[in-house]
Amino acid sequence: MGERMVRAYVFIETKPGTSLEVVKRIKNKVREVIQADAIYGRFDAIIIIETSDFETLHDLLYNVIERDPDIIHTETSLALVETRDS
Repeated sequence: MGERMVRAYVFIETKPGTSLEVVKRIKNKVREVIQADAIYGRFDAIIIIETSDFETLHDLLYNVIERDPDIIHTETSLALVETRDS
């Protein structure tokens, strides 16, 4: 059986005109990002992160993602998932 992972869906509101740059920066900076997209709607971007524990997730959210100067607001939803067995 695979190891339990923490999966986070991070919805991001960015400064106008910066969503593509924010997505690119986060994808390049955070290796735990498994998907990152600029989107239309209430939020400007969504990223999906998988980490091995909540401490790592907390560190990424508060010390990396939320410190991006073009991010105005984030909302994070969590789901516990099992990794796919190889």
